[in-house]
Parts: sequence; structure tokens; C-alpha cells
Amino acid sequence: MSPAAPSSSSPASASRLLDWRVRFGVLALIWGFSFLFIKVGTEGFAPFQVTFGRLLFGTAVLAVAIVVKRDRLPRGARVWGHLTVAALLLNALPFSLFAYAELTIPSTLAGICNATTPLWGMLLSLVALSEDRPTRVRAAGLGIGFIGVLTVLGAWQGFSGLDVTGTALALLASFSYAVGWIYVRRTLSGTGASNLSLAGSQVGLATLQLAVVTPLFTSVPKSVELVPLLAVVALGALGTGYAMLLQYGVVAEVGPTTAAMVTYFIPVIATAAGVALLDERLTWNTPVGALVVLAGAALTQTRTSRRSTLPAKPARTAVTEPVATSDGTTAHAGVPGIDGTTAPVPVPVPGIDGTTAPVPVPGIDGPPAPVPAHAAASPAPAARD
Repeated sequence: MSPAAPSSSSPASASRLLDWRVRFGVLALIWGFSFLFIKVGTEGFAPFQVTFGRLLFGTAVLAVAIVVKRDRLPRGARVWGHLTVAALLLNALPFSLFAYAELTIPSTLAGICNATTPLWGMLLSLVALSEDRPTRVRAAGLGIGFIGVLTVLGAWQGFSGLDVTGTALALLASFSYAVGWIYVRRTLSGTGASNLSLAGSQVGLATLQLAVVTPLFTSVPKSVELVPLLAVVALGALGTGYAMLLQYGVVAEVGPTTAAMVTYFIPVIATAAGVALLDERLTWNTPVGALVVLAGAALTQTRTSRRSTLPAKPARTAVTEPVATSDGTTAHAGVPGIDGTTAPVPVPVPGIDGTTAPVPVPGIDGPPAPVPAHAAASPAPAARD
């Protein structure tokens, strides 16, 4: 019990703890603000143009990281085929859906819808992932989360004053994150490529997809306003590119379980940003319902003690959920979001946007995603938005 031992290790431990907490906070802020960036971006650009710009700048950041780290791109036509599908489900589709949704709904509601990604993931896992059987607690979480969604939407008022189309698009984006994360877990395990190269390749493929789609449905803007342009640049470079790199570091240092908790901060930050900076109206049922959604989502991510104590299970988990355990990232896709989205983010990332995408993702708008997203699923978020 020497007094010298604690004094010599304490400063380093404290510094390391502070370091990941700071990066965790920055990650939550970036993915939380992604919904505000989307809202501002759509004031000057068409939704597809916002999504294309987001993916383009996100790809640029990840490409630089791949070059600096001298990482190799994935190999094999089969891997690239799966990445193409993942790019659609975790990036191109949910990012576009959130952009269209925010034409008619506030960014606060979009951020809360992004938080439903774990609920969709839980529901889908009943069919798609036989090894991920539900428990009573997780089933209760699904029911609680559903009640939270109805509370946010004001079901007892007949959804009066709610734009049904915009809300449906945002919920569909979160559903896409959940589908994308399940697809990634079932098809991209054991590729031999790092999560950084997988995520960069996936976001690059999503950029190509939007490069084809955008000219077909939009025209070149007659004028470019500075604020919407800066919002799109920030959305891509920070929310889809830099946030994913931050998530890699956090996961490597404290593990995927702690890192995935960023998903639960995204809707809080998105709501605060929308109310404070965009003067969005906030009624009592929105924050209350959001808390219920987050509580339900948290319960759906619990695991039984039996799975953690059996000696054979850890090895199986490493195989079936490579995105959550390999190379220190939960968000192979982006981001979430992972707008947040967790997503890639991937998230289950979420995404987000935050999407956990390959973020967790979030999306990452959320997650996990990677995200995923924006952005921020299990455990994502991340990839999110």
C-alpha cells in the first residue's frame, strides 16, 4: 500500500479520462447539431443537394485520413457489392430522407425520430438475427419506446398540427439505419479490411450514388447563399467525416458500450439547438416523449448476464458483431446518422446523424450507425446523423 504508486499513475489516468470525455462531448455536439445543419442547408439547397454535399465533404475527410494512415481499401467484388448496399441503407437513403423531412418538420422532431433507431433494430432482430433473442426487459423497452414515440407525436390530439409526411420520412430514415446495421453485421464480417477503410469506401460509394441521382431531380441553384453552404460543409466535414474519426478514438479507448451512449445525448442536443438557434416551438410532450423514447431504447440494448458469463459467447459475439468490436469502432458506416443516426453508427450509429452511420452508426445524423448515422442501432448510433 505504497503512497507513491497512486500518485504516479493518477495524473496519467486523469488525463486520459478527461481526454476521452472531451472527445465524447465533442462527438455528441457535432451529431446533435447535424439536424440544425440539415435544416439550415435546406434553406438554400434542395434536399438531394444537401445530402450530396454532406457525403462529398465527408468522403474528403475520410480519404485524407486513409492516406495519412496508409490504410488499404477493401478488396474483392463481393465486399464492394455489400458496401454498395450498405452505402444506400446507411448513408444515401437516410441522409436524403432526413433532408426531405426537415422541409416540413422541425429539427428537434427529426433528432428525436433518429433516436428510435435502436427500437427498430430491436424489432428487426426478432426476425433477422436469431442469436439476438429478446428478453422481457428488452421487450418492455420496445413497448416503452413506442409509447414515447406516440407521446412525442401527440397521439391523444389526433396528431393535430403534425406534418405526417415529414415525420414518416424521418422515422423511415431511422428504420433504414436499423436495416443497414443488420445487413452490415451479417455480410461484412471477416473482410480483413479496417473499419476506417470500410467506412471511407462506403461513404465514397454513397457519394457516387447521390452524384447520379441529384442531377435527375434537381437543378443548379441560381445563387449560392453563404450560410446554407457553410451548414452543408460543416454537416459533411464534421458530422460525417471528422465525427467518425472521433468515434474511432473513443471506442478504442473506452470500448463500444460506453461510446454507444453518445446516441442518447444526440436528441437532447438537437432539441436544445433547434429551440435556441432556430426558434423552434417546443411543447411539453416533445421533451417528455423524447425521454421515454430514450429510456425504451436503452432497455432494448441490455444483455442478459448469462450471455456475458458463458465462456463460448464472447468469441461468437466477436464474429457476429464485428462492427462493434473490431478496430475500435462501432460505426463502420457513418455515421452515424447516424445523423445523426448513429449509424455507421455505423450505429448503430444511429444516424446518424449522429446515425450511428457507418457510424455506428449514428449518423450518423445520428447512429451509428457506424451510424450511424447521422446518425448512430445496436450499439450504434451512432451512424447516426
